Amino acid sequence: MCIEKVAVIGLDCCEPSLVFDRWRGDLPNLRRLMECGLYGNLESCLPPITVPAWACMTTGKDPGRLGVYGFRNRRDYSYNSLYTATSLDVREPHVWDILGERGRKVIAVGVPQTFPIVRPPNGCMVTCFLTPSTRSDYTHPPGLKREITKLVGEYMVDVPEFRTEYKVWLREQIFTMTDRRFRVCRYLLNTRAWDLFFMVEIGVDRIHHGFWRFMDPQHHRYMPGNPFENVIHDYYVHLDALIGGLLAELDLKRTAVWVVSDHGSKRLEGGVCFNDWLIREGLLVMKEPVTEPKPFRLEDVDWSRTQVWGEGGYYGRCFINVAGREPTGTVPPFRYEALRDELIAKLERPPLNARAHKPEAIYETVNGIPPDLIVIFDDLRWRSVGTVGNPDIFTRENDTGPDDANHSQQGLYILCHPSLHGGRRDASIYDVMPTILRMMGQPVPAGLRGTALTEHFGMRSSNG
Repeated sequence: MCIEKVAVIGLDCCEPSLVFDRWRGDLPNLRRLMECGLYGNLESCLPPITVPAWACMTTGKDPGRLGVYGFRNRRDYSYNSLYTATSLDVREPHVWDILGERGRKVIAVGVPQTFPIVRPPNGCMVTCFLTPSTRSDYTHPPGLKREITKLVGEYMVDVPEFRTEYKVWLREQIFTMTDRRFRVCRYLLNTRAWDLFFMVEIGVDRIHHGFWRFMDPQHHRYMPGNPFENVIHDYYVHLDALIGGLLAELDLKRTAVWVVSDHGSKRLEGGVCFNDWLIREGLLVMKEPVTEPKPFRLEDVDWSRTQVWGEGGYYGRCFINVAGREPTGTVPPFRYEALRDELIAKLERPPLNARAHKPEAIYETVNGIPPDLIVIFDDLRWRSVGTVGNPDIFTRENDTGPDDANHSQQGLYILCHPSLHGGRRDASIYDVMPTILRMMGQPVPAGLRGTALTEHFGMRSSNG
């Protein structure tokens, strides 16, 4: 059976335990999709970060193949070469590129790493939260921008400064942004020809980072009866109603519906002062002793005596100062592997209890310039702090502003179509792209990391 259309509703950071278990009874539209299709955890890429997770999903390639290891990546081996990854860094074809080349029409809205538009789709596109502002060229075709403005006024690509203590304002901004995005999506579904519809709502991520501590009794800052205790619940209920509105626009007999998240969410316990730990280990040396917390600045490092340094973020990126590779490298190349092994042993025992990964051990190939080690602190309950000079290697304070949640390795998927045998089965983020192609009767390219769910989950294949 060949499915005519596929609609993908992406919810960045949507947490499976909230949808499948805790609030299932309050989410009638998502529950209906679960009851008539497949659903389960969707294991994310490693690290489970928005950039590059959505690109991994839509290309079927892992971060190593993409050469994108997070929001910030090294452009070269100089010390100050970190830059923010955009669509310019995704050279593998997205699922809509492949379908477009085969004459199928596409609507894409809000999918991370689609700004700037470098490969216009065969259809229309509204770019993502990485868009600097709506003054940018954020639509294809360009005239779509005027239609959106007429429809919703100021379109919101993201909530600015969402790490804030102004929670009433933040709640209003997130709900408003989400409403406007879904209104644009319904408009496009009704005014554009399409075979693949693929949207991503970033508001789920923002509501988690902003309000998780108010609803989680295990969070160290939770206070029972606080005025924001139901904000995340109410947002999920509101989101479910908006999804119901989208479903009302679809012919569900002809359309396979996905709901997917790129990763899940969990409470954030605090931060690991990675560079302070490296200083204590004698691996990182500053030009002057740092006696109070301050941003870690590369110009303050004594590179002639430094072997290792780290970068902050939801996971730790560990870089080794290799002689002949970095400008003032100190670690002889023959010591490189031994030093990585020593670092892994130290990171994975108390007090850090981290998991440290060599990129070449977790990716099929390694392109670009990866971190020398990818470090996950306490199963993502702690993040890597970008300050130095802290009194301890652990801190409850977040260096980038108030933040209640970190990402988790398991996102979710729901896949609904009459051809499916229902049930709960787990899958991988890399399975989404080949499944879409197979469902639409298209050949699946070689070299993808995942496989079509039609091969495993009781779906009648579109090829018979």
